[in-house]
Amino acid sequence: MTAAFKPIFRNPHLLTIAANYWPRKIDERQFPALRREYKIDASATILAFEHQPGSTARGQVVFLHGLEGCADAGYIQSFAQAALVRGFGVHRLNMRTCGGTEDLCETLYHSGLTSDTRIVLEHIHRRRSDPTFVVGFSLGGNVALKLAGELGATELMAGVCAVSTPIDLAACVRRMERRSNTLYARRFVDRLRERVKRKSRLSPHVYSAAGLDDVKTLWQFDDRVTAPLFGFGTAANYYATQSAARYLDQIRVPALVICAKDDPLIPFEVYDHPAFQSNPALKLIAPEHGGHLGFLSRGKDRFWVDGVALNWMERILASAEVNCALSTDRGC
Repeated sequence: MTAAFKPIFRNPHLLTIAANYWPRKIDERQFPALRREYKIDASATILAFEHQPGSTARGQVVFLHGLEGCADAGYIQSFAQAALVRGFGVHRLNMRTCGGTEDLCETLYHSGLTSDTRIVLEHIHRRRSDPTFVVGFSLGGNVALKLAGELGATELMAGVCAVSTPIDLAACVRRMERRSNTLYARRFVDRLRERVKRKSRLSPHVYSAAGLDDVKTLWQFDDRVTAPLFGFGTAANYYATQSAARYLDQIRVPALVICAKDDPLIPFEVYDHPAFQSNPALKLIAPEHGGHLGFLSRGKDRFWVDGVALNWMERILASAEVNCALSTDRGC
């Protein structure tokens, strides 16, 4: 049974902003970080930080951050610390060019770029026999769900969790254009423009900064930069082909999706998708409040999502252990 979320604030904007700045960290004296580089291809290397518990790990958790985030994002730090305390190993990934890795990747990341995460999962699977979960936040949640749909039944992941996820990219980018979301939109666009300007100095044969100052919205940025760079043509086609909503029916591993009904960046109507009724692998938890990646609780367990998701993972592991024991008893 999922504990009811009791928000520390009810205003979704206040929750969103407070959660972004709320102090959280991993105890690296107890759980030191191992720097790992995953070579994707000749022009892209992904940087990740791996932490393992002191005892044998119960499982592994791979974290994917949101738009213009990085492996050090607060929502990853608190979740990773809680997971380590419960005996899980964790892997905090930086998407392409994020977290100070612009010199490691010629190309940028995008909302549907699943190949990098799949390759990391393959590496982990070869090194370890532990069941592995993928947890994505916002844009990272879209990547996680899309990858789960692409893989279907797979040994690479035991489950996938997506938090505050824009499963319909076009609808969510349009929501970002509301006046009430100007603060978020301006922050994202400014950071994206600056990233491309830096990349234009590092890789002028790929990127051009010409006309970037005229880009005022995420849609314009994706239409001018993301879509052409990755061969999607237009922003509209990029959103249509890379939204996780297209892949929900194909997910075959347990999938936990958490989104607040008052998320200012995600119109909750996108979660009316029929797959949440027809696909038994999907579980949607939708509290009335929470903002975007907010979910700061009034209770002693301040970071509500962390506990909910970890409890869910533990139930999956327990169910797998029971099924394994039954199979052994039957001589299977």
